[in-house]
Amino acid sequence: MSDIRKILIANRGEIALRIIRTCHEMGINTVAVYSTMDRDALHVRFADEAVCIGPPASADSYLRPDRIIAAAEVTGADAIHPGYGFLSENAEFSQICADNDIEFIGPKPETMRLMSKKDVAKETMAEAGVPIVEGSDGTISDIDEARSLAADIGFPVMIKAASGGGGTGMRLVWEEEEFDNKFKGARSEADAAFDDPEVYIEKFVENPRHVEIQLLGDGKGNVMHFGERECSIQRRHQKLVEEAPSPIMDEELRQEMGEAAVRGAEAVNYEGAGTIEFLVGADRNFYFMEMNTRIQVEHPVTEEVTDCDLVEYQIRVSMGETVERTSAEMEGHAIECRINAENPFKNFSPAPGEITAFHQPGGHGVRVDTAAYAGYMIPPTYDSMIAKLITYGKTRDHAIRKMRRALDEFIIEGVDTTIPFHQQLMDDERFQNGNFDTRFLDDFEMEPAPAAA
Repeated sequence: MSDIRKILIANRGEIALRIIRTCHEMGINTVAVYSTMDRDALHVRFADEAVCIGPPASADSYLRPDRIIAAAEVTGADAIHPGYGFLSENAEFSQICADNDIEFIGPKPETMRLMSKKDVAKETMAEAGVPIVEGSDGTISDIDEARSLAADIGFPVMIKAASGGGGTGMRLVWEEEEFDNKFKGARSEADAAFDDPEVYIEKFVENPRHVEIQLLGDGKGNVMHFGERECSIQRRHQKLVEEAPSPIMDEELRQEMGEAAVRGAEAVNYEGAGTIEFLVGADRNFYFMEMNTRIQVEHPVTEEVTDCDLVEYQIRVSMGETVERTSAEMEGHAIECRINAENPFKNFSPAPGEITAFHQPGGHGVRVDTAAYAGYMIPPTYDSMIAKLITYGKTRDHAIRKMRRALDEFIIEGVDTTIPFHQQLMDDERFQNGNFDTRFLDDFEMEPAPAAA
């Protein structure tokens, strides 16, 4: 088993801090990289070394493989952890690391390339026996052929960008009359966002739940799963709340979905932490949606219910450790609320600025993953997330009550936040009963903001 002595974290914010903490607990030295805007950030302060890699724009700093590799070489780092976002799912970056004899903590480039093309990923999963939604065989560019196929499948259908994610290049088509415009719109948006206009078509699953399985593979044919996460509370395909286990899950369905996800990961000889996302219909049938080849924002809820450190697992696998083909036991219930610098009373409009006061909640079963502090500037340049608030309880109701209490204790002044949304959500009867799907927020109306004193 190879040894990793120093890891460069090619990221910023709470995930950079999160990785630094595990590295230090494992006796591994760390290197932070930062843009000039982040020179006072906590990940810079708590890493053993830090290297400035450029100006604030991500394209000139956190998305520059050459500058990150140079920082690793200058500091003698023998591995790079990409976190999530930025270069975490960039196969070329993974390849560049390999070419420079630097361990990339994540899957091999060929696996990332395979899973980044959604049509190819779908075909691969189907061959592995993972259920998929009825749709086109690969991408489709001829509009007449596409319209005919959609009619054969039956409306509504989804048009999805082959290289897409986060809802970009995606269109829901309810009737044939609107198909042509949405097909052209999806291709145009995909081309602009991903430099790839290719799209494919799927049957739309009505009232779906978004449920994903956390996986860990060792690249030697062994894959373990850590149960599921429920991620159906979304705004414009961006997750706001995640929890584990899913309220709709029973042991039989968990076993079926877990085995399917493991088969899919084994089919690509997966190495590292990853997630297979499923849509679960009202009839409890489930279908492959996509595979995320990285650690995810919502990984703490899985850590809380399985009592594990997924980042430590990632590093140990990169050192050559094998995993067992088994599943982790889940105990209790965990919920994560993403606290973003957004105004939920104004359609979640961004609210960058300086945090003038910051007090985070605590107590038993409360975890806060954040890099914010009083005086911290939320820049418009990067993601708006301020913190992840995670609560753990013996039951789902227990975790909700802890979350409600923790949200009340969380003080963030100077910028608008999504805390009022989460407070109202925790009081919502449908949420409390677990009665929701991915379109929940379409019908959710915020109570007016309290008048200023």
